[in-house]
Amino acid sequence: MSQAIRVGIDITSVLYGRGVSRYTTNLTRHLLANKRVKMSLYGSSLRQKTELEKIAKELKDATEQKAHTVIRNYPPSLYNFLWYKLGYPKIRSAMPEISLFHSWDWLQPPDRDLPLISTIHDLSMLKYPETAHPQIMSMHQKSWEVLKKRNAHIIAVSRATKHDIISYLDIPAERIHVVHEALPDEAMLVNTHLTEARYEQLKVELQLTKPYILFVGTREPRKNLARLIAAWQSLNIPDLELLIAGSVGWDKTDDLAKTPGLRFLNRVSDEALSVLYGEANVFAFPSLYEGFGLPILEAFHHGTPVVTSNCSSMPEVAGNAAELVNPLSEQSIAAGLSKVLNESLADQRKRLQKMIIRSQMFSWNRVADQTIDAYEQTIQTFVS
Repeated sequence: MSQAIRVGIDITSVLYGRGVSRYTTNLTRHLLANKRVKMSLYGSSLRQKTELEKIAKELKDATEQKAHTVIRNYPPSLYNFLWYKLGYPKIRSAMPEISLFHSWDWLQPPDRDLPLISTIHDLSMLKYPETAHPQIMSMHQKSWEVLKKRNAHIIAVSRATKHDIISYLDIPAERIHVVHEALPDEAMLVNTHLTEARYEQLKVELQLTKPYILFVGTREPRKNLARLIAAWQSLNIPDLELLIAGSVGWDKTDDLAKTPGLRFLNRVSDEALSVLYGEANVFAFPSLYEGFGLPILEAFHHGTPVVTSNCSSMPEVAGNAAELVNPLSEQSIAAGLSKVLNESLADQRKRLQKMIIRSQMFSWNRVADQTIDAYEQTIQTFVS
């Protein structure tokens, strides 16, 4: 298609401060800068409508594209009723100019005459249903049903997620487009603005006086922290700490809080996270399941060697630049950590080179272009 596609995108998720928020923000920013599309921004929030309008303005101001913007003040619970029960309000009534709508996987619009595409980041709530809030599960299940019924196309952030979508949702492979994520612009900007004085101050505040292994993520069972802790303990290296940064979740690691050398930092600022990555001897990420595995790229960006799982999406992201281990084996995790911690200077340089090359494979400009390719295919195959 030589003419720019007119696309509407739901940016509501930028409000929630999670991985999907970073994805939506970065994708929208780079789509707005891409001349292959003309973007219209759609969103809705009852309590944070003003904040959503502000974010939409910031995204548009960063580019030359004057995108049409519609921000409504309905909460998701009301949309759940209006869209799924009454078929109102239609997207086309607010954005008659668009030829495709990119939804998020929480809510799907009622327009049957509009080509629809949605991004699915992972299906962890189906693989680990005990971790999903019933209301959240219900919303997603309704959304997935609409996507199937409407023959919508899907963007999967990894081949592993595509496989799960086929297996769990029974959506045909030809309607699923794999578009890997990339390191958020914000993560790189933090490094740019972090002064040496502030960096050193944060090192003191975080008490980074000993060598350490770093893990980043919410403390939930699929993150496999119990095995990581056991593997670290089995190394029996004096003064080697294990630092776990991330929100308190629902695993049982709190029981281990008094273990000498184990430190739970809970959620930290982006600046602090940058310092933690930069000073770590190794980043350990032996997760059982990830839709993508963004922390791997974050560690690569800081030149920190990675030990991660040989399953799910992790090998897709890490490639040959990380040490891949069996996450179900404490011995395998320990062996991977030991190998990286004891690498020669020459091997460290080789690994760093691989990390640099691997990192360059993921960019938001590429994400935007591949997403537009998916838009074109969605429109071409659309049958109302």
